[in-house]
Amino acid sequence: MIKRTLFFGNPCYLKKRDAQLVIEYPQNNNSSVNSELTNVSTKPESKTVPIEDIGMIVLENQQITITHGLISALMDNNAAILSCNAQHLPYGLMLPMAQHHAFTEKMNAQLESSQPLRKNMWQQTVIAKIENQAAVLHSLGTDIENMLYWASQVKSGDPDNYEARAAAYYWDNIFEQYESFRRHRYGGAPNSVLNYGYSILRAIVARSLVGSGLFTALGIHHKNKYNPYCLADDIMEPFRPYIDTIVLGLIKEGLQLQELDTTVKTRLLGIATIDINIEGQTSPLMVGVQRTTASVRKCFEGESRKIVYPVL
Repeated sequence: MIKRTLFFGNPCYLKKRDAQLVIEYPQNNNSSVNSELTNVSTKPESKTVPIEDIGMIVLENQQITITHGLISALMDNNAAILSCNAQHLPYGLMLPMAQHHAFTEKMNAQLESSQPLRKNMWQQTVIAKIENQAAVLHSLGTDIENMLYWASQVKSGDPDNYEARAAAYYWDNIFEQYESFRRHRYGGAPNSVLNYGYSILRAIVARSLVGSGLFTALGIHHKNKYNPYCLADDIMEPFRPYIDTIVLGLIKEGLQLQELDTTVKTRLLGIATIDINIEGQTSPLMVGVQRTTASVRKCFEGESRKIVYPVL
């Protein structure tokens, strides 16, 4: 079943009743959930959504109240709660600590994994990322011979840092509409749009990793004592080009990306339901990510040595 993404951009009160998420609005509020993904109308009366249908909720407005009973129910359902700061940007992520019934067993396998295995997993990840980036550039008519060569040369652990070489070429050629574009977290447009999309993607991947019984803080490549989502940052790499493709589509439509408006956010939130292809099978991204994280778990447990990534 495809899980739903709910986006709350207006003041509201969220609570649990039976097995439903109940949305109540202030009497003078004429807005509702600002996302086409929810199929919730803009009338001010209360609305309900089955909790079992929810994969992620995004809380943007600073005047949203949510009950602990609802939070607990969402965690039981392995739903991710993404909280935005005063600048309306994703800032905090809440996930269940141990969703899988055999979490300790899975975590131990992850903790005991060998360095050669993790390097091999990172090699696969880098290759998949570069190949998907190459596919994006190819769709723009850009020469990708060097990208394909770099992908073919990636060794275990990527000691020659082909990921960085490919990234430099990729970002130099993807957004030619923006003069002197440089990919930087605090850079000019469309960096803020990319950041928003990557935050949504990160939450989706982290949610799926937890569901697969994995510990998100222990990465295969990323290491940062301040980052509790290192593994999510690793595994999301080959999925990033899907966000880039959405942003390219927004640019092609002539939308201004100097700031994040409701239209742009809605399109980025739609990342969970776009179709992706993994090993010849098409599925929504949120479902495909579950296949990928399950394969990551199998690698840690010794059942397989292959991570199944999407092909753009």
